[in-house]
Amino acid sequence: MPVLKKKPATVAKKTSKTTKSAAPTRAEKIDDKLIKLGLRSDMDKVLHLPMRYEDETEIKSIGEAGFIFGRSVQVEGVVTSCEVAFRPRRQLVVTISDDTGQLVMRFLNFYGSQVKQMAEGNRVRARGEVRHGFFGAEMVHPSYKMVLEGAPLPAALTPVYPAGEGLSQTILRKTIMDAMTRIEWRDTLNDKLRGELDLMSFEPAVRLLHNPPPDIDESALADRSHAAWVRMKFDELLAQQLSMKRAQMARRAKGAAVLPTIGKLSKAFLKQLPFSLTGAQQRVLEEIRADLKQSFPMQRLLQGDVGSGKTVVAALAAAQAIDSGFQAVLMAPTEILADQHFRKIAGWMEPLGVNVAWLTGSLKKKEKLEAKERIEAGTAQLIIGTHALIQEDVQFAKLGLVIVDEQHRFGVGQRLVLRNKGVDINASAQQQTIPHQLMMSATPIPRTLAMTYYADLEVSVIDELPPGRTPIVTRVIDQNRRDEVIERVHAAALEGRQVYWVCPLIEESEALQLQTATDTHQTLVEALPDLQVGLVHGRMKPAEKQQVMDAFTRGEIHLLVATTVIEVGVDVPNASLMVIEHAERFGLSQLHQLRGRVGRGSAASVCLLLYQGPLGMIAKQRLRIMRESTDGFEIARKDLEIRGPGEFLGARQSGQAMLRFADLETDQWLLDRARDLAQTLLRDDMATVDAHLARWLGAREDYLKV
Repeated sequence: MPVLKKKPATVAKKTSKTTKSAAPTRAEKIDDKLIKLGLRSDMDKVLHLPMRYEDETEIKSIGEAGFIFGRSVQVEGVVTSCEVAFRPRRQLVVTISDDTGQLVMRFLNFYGSQVKQMAEGNRVRARGEVRHGFFGAEMVHPSYKMVLEGAPLPAALTPVYPAGEGLSQTILRKTIMDAMTRIEWRDTLNDKLRGELDLMSFEPAVRLLHNPPPDIDESALADRSHAAWVRMKFDELLAQQLSMKRAQMARRAKGAAVLPTIGKLSKAFLKQLPFSLTGAQQRVLEEIRADLKQSFPMQRLLQGDVGSGKTVVAALAAAQAIDSGFQAVLMAPTEILADQHFRKIAGWMEPLGVNVAWLTGSLKKKEKLEAKERIEAGTAQLIIGTHALIQEDVQFAKLGLVIVDEQHRFGVGQRLVLRNKGVDINASAQQQTIPHQLMMSATPIPRTLAMTYYADLEVSVIDELPPGRTPIVTRVIDQNRRDEVIERVHAAALEGRQVYWVCPLIEESEALQLQTATDTHQTLVEALPDLQVGLVHGRMKPAEKQQVMDAFTRGEIHLLVATTVIEVGVDVPNASLMVIEHAERFGLSQLHQLRGRVGRGSAASVCLLLYQGPLGMIAKQRLRIMRESTDGFEIARKDLEIRGPGEFLGARQSGQAMLRFADLETDQWLLDRARDLAQTLLRDDMATVDAHLARWLGAREDYLKV
């Protein structure tokens, strides 16, 4: 019997060994890292172009290099000493020499293998900027390689590529060179088109950028004005315009529910509002109403500055969908913002007989189940919530309109999932309809950017603030005057006004020694014992956050210390003073959004930007712009100048075809040509369209359709 008991254990042991997955090979690890960098296909790799170049075609003597300042230089010498020093900190100090002198190479971070590499008598070729230290000429952390005497120099400039973690330049260069032997080089633009546009051929342009000759105009390479760069920028802009316009054509070919009725609900809604719509709100509403009557899906971006009244326009769009017998859904990025929408819109809609459902991740299981049942049964006509709306088990009965607030804060995949909730999977492709989509943003996007990145969207702009909104005075104040600011907060509270105090971090960070929300709250509680001081931050449970926000809304809290969870959606008309701690750490659009939490009532409002010096150039620019302007569109234009389009739009999650090579400020002339050619090709030459998009976008094109 004991023998029989042992056998299964032995078998199990063997089985577990056989099922154990093999460790990934080095090649597989490299492939994973390349994929993280977005380099999946050979063409992706070939179009991964250098960000700069190093000139390794020439060697300067060590004596001569000592007189070259402000730029990198390459030298070669024999190691005469190599030691690990421990003062002032652990570092590797290597001395090399040639016939003209000696130079110290200093490495503050190094491996044991480098110490062995740098043995006396070995020959090193090093490149870096020479500076004069205590022991004479030196390079700190130069790039280097071990060479034999007489080793040949490169015949071309050495490309330096954007790289991810664990991907060396050597690996990238080899990967790209290998890919260049396998791709199809055929030009997507024929000779006639290239001649008319004065463009270089594709293959010579790409090969030159990966392997430029030493006599090339380096400044034209650096500022990307060289003919090879112009071809790459044009191709990129053309691909983006083609993709956007084709997405627009595909959308118009799809069906959508026609929502024609502006009935009892819409009329009663307008009648009960305690204010009249501004001219801008009325104009935008008419544009949306016309779209909803079409048989193809609306895809409209509603832009408006902070406090311009986008919510009421969205609610009126939802009323039209409900009047027409369909459901409408509004998704917001945070629970605070979703709750704000729910309270405001439900307050308008429920007295008119509309069944409004609320769905967020923080609801109890029973409440969630009940909300989902109402949504699926169709008894819920308007649904408001957060990311919880895109969960797999949320099904809509008859979804006609999707509204996404602060759309740039959602990933493109999330917006796609919500839109697809309204698609009848049982219908044939010809009969399938998708919901109309209205996206809202309080971060105004400059017109040029909207035309380029949102070519598939119609854009509506509310460019007028409701009457009665008080202008906000902005002051920039040094952190050393903090006590004066606290006195001002106290005075405002005694006058019956409420105050926000915004901090960038929740807890202590060694990397950024900033005043934190928890510390600031404690300090202000002690400094202002006669005031009620509240605290709200992102790590609190939603119910706790809401409890604090409700108390602030009711006026029970005089001073609210918060992180940027209050950036959007919070509407407390009695709050007229905003203090932003470490304002130098915030971006322009975030500062503008935060400032928009005050100035919502009749009292004069002030925003104090506390900063800690010394300030960098960009931080100075931002604070000056905030002090000088309250116009969101002007601030957005300046923000674009400072940050560039990719970061401005949130490249990581927008899903738009971010421009890697073209620059909207300097390449507008190319964009105009690309836009014109895109229209011609889509009308006359779909084969060229397909080939060009396959080369530049591959499988990524689907993400441009939401």
